[in-house]
Amino acid sequence: MDFRLAALERWIGAQLRDASFTLTSASEDASFRRYFRARLADGRSFVAMDAPPEREDCSPFVRVARLLREAGVNAPRVLAEDLAQGFLLLSDLGTATYLDRLNEHNAADLYRDATDALLRWQLATRRGELPPYGEPMLRGEMNLFPEWYLSRHLGVSLTDSQKNDLEEAFRLLVESALAQPMVYVHRDYMPRNLMVCEPNPGVLDFQDAVEGPVSYDMVSLLRDAFISWEEERVLDWTLRYWEKARQAHLPVDRDFSAFWRSFEWMGLQRHLKVLGIFARLAYRDGKPKYLQDTPRFLRYARGVTQRYAALAPFARLLDALLPP
Repeated sequence: MDFRLAALERWIGAQLRDASFTLTSASEDASFRRYFRARLADGRSFVAMDAPPEREDCSPFVRVARLLREAGVNAPRVLAEDLAQGFLLLSDLGTATYLDRLNEHNAADLYRDATDALLRWQLATRRGELPPYGEPMLRGEMNLFPEWYLSRHLGVSLTDSQKNDLEEAFRLLVESALAQPMVYVHRDYMPRNLMVCEPNPGVLDFQDAVEGPVSYDMVSLLRDAFISWEEERVLDWTLRYWEKARQAHLPVDRDFSAFWRSFEWMGLQRHLKVLGIFARLAYRDGKPKYLQDTPRFLRYARGVTQRYAALAPFARLLDALLPP
């Protein structure tokens, strides 16, 4: 028996003052959180989060939801909370994700809306509100790549020379990230977590937000785990973001080529992290479906390393270790 689901149903009933409702699964993510949609007979619907408190803490979700809404971003309203049980009742942003709806004809409009929302979020940055995305976190994320993808998934043991090349690449990527202006960072600002709704977009899955490099969320949006675009479009959308950021007086590089390099190197840090996370989800958490998307990140990573002379040793390392 699913005891947590039964407890959640009782709690929702109390929040809705015993109004009749039906509860269906809304989504699951890579964490231990689950989401359910509660529908009432009068047509209203709500989303309930179930986050086992011994594994997940709901309080960051509540705090970041408030920050997003204060910034003018369409995040769910937290209508009721029970942090001790790990239950939240949220406003419903619908069922249509960007990932579901994106196509050649609407991509420019949807990404424009996502870029405008991101700028509002970044412009609302206040120091000390969110944890810093500093060197320990950046390195810890990249270390998932040798630990889980190379060692566990591929069965690779690095030589001392290869470890040195990897460490030098990590040093360069951390240095580049920390040299960027620091703003609010959603940390998973990708089409799967954006909803097509009014106002557009609705933003989900933001509980891991930090204060970090200004390029991070934009590269998450455009070099995504589940959908890819040709480089010309990625470059064009990034340029449009940069122009708007400059007009809004965000502290991005004055030279777009410098911003583009930061964008690409930030993306490489994220690609390595995601490769490690997807392997960990498969082998530790029993969620192998994520591994089918690792070739996309290998293409992203190889592309970046091949475009910059400073990353050439890392490019050779990837060629030696990874499948073609």
